[in-house]
Amino acid sequence: MTGSRGRSREPAFRIGLVAPPLLPVPPPAYGGTERVVHALAEGLYRLGQNVTLFASADSDVSCPLVATVPRACWTGGSPDVEASFERVLDAVSREQGQFDVIHSHLETKGFPFARASRTPVLSTMHGRLDDPLTRAALRAHSDVPLVAISESQHDLAPWANWVGIVRHGLDLDRMPFGSTAGDYLLFVGRIAREKGIIQAIEVAGRTRHRLVIAAKVFDATESDLFETAVRPALRPGRVEYLGEVGPAVRDPLFAGAEATLMLGDWPEPFGLVAIESLATGTPVIALRRGALPEIVEDGVDGFLVDDLGGAERAVALAKSLDRRRIRNRAIRRFSVARMVDDYLAVYGRLMDTRASRPRVVAS
Repeated sequence: MTGSRGRSREPAFRIGLVAPPLLPVPPPAYGGTERVVHALAEGLYRLGQNVTLFASADSDVSCPLVATVPRACWTGGSPDVEASFERVLDAVSREQGQFDVIHSHLETKGFPFARASRTPVLSTMHGRLDDPLTRAALRAHSDVPLVAISESQHDLAPWANWVGIVRHGLDLDRMPFGSTAGDYLLFVGRIAREKGIIQAIEVAGRTRHRLVIAAKVFDATESDLFETAVRPALRPGRVEYLGEVGPAVRDPLFAGAEATLMLGDWPEPFGLVAIESLATGTPVIALRRGALPEIVEDGVDGFLVDDLGGAERAVALAKSLDRRRIRNRAIRRFSVARMVDDYLAVYGRLMDTRASRPRVVAS
């Protein structure tokens, strides 16, 4: 991928971005962390920052790339995920002295390296924080600097070593605009119980709307859910399953929908599906959970509901919303430029804090 650099920011930082080895950057279809890392890498590079990405060799970025594994684990690479993460950490460890700051997206797997590194390491948490293993890792590494991706995520562990909250940004101005509402509801993501696929099917049935499902089946649990709850509901013209799709198919689907349903009853840490839907002008109908109230303003960008009855009523109101306003607000609030500026501010604070610590000299 090629790209032109923008005006340099003075002084430029030497930044090492570290991606998981699971998917290439950017991912071919579904993949939240890798899409954000790609947007951040490209945004920093365009701004003239000295950014290097540590990612699988099948990644495609404008900035320098250090290949950590020959091929991402989930696109034909090694099935040994743990060993692949070790290879990532080995590669970063060898190069750590080349950077002013290292920005890890390995979450808890990067904590031991972050603690030991001679270079300041910032760790963005992309996932949920309410499971026991994650909370134990946060407590055991209370000195590791962290960034949350929403206030909701931050508040699940307010005692952790947060140094900032940076909401995701994507190149949303490239998204197609749907000036008029279509005739279907949309579900995008994974066939996972916590994502609200069962609720989406029920709301579509109650409102007599066609439901289009563009979603990935990831593991055995999701495969079981598909066979027991999704496949029996499939009907031409009523509930349609497209599987996992890439941007060329997914983006027009967003633009053509009447509304996107996000009815999962779990603390969604952010919600890339929400900002992409909004960027096409399509409102989001979501349960009032996790970070979604930080993204969706009720009655403006979509509707926040407390139950399926509320979702049913929201579907009836979706066409009344101003789709141009929805798009403009999303592009303004969730741009790559804003995300890059926010991270640069955190990098600067982190480096200042590390530099101000007194050096301990052995006697």
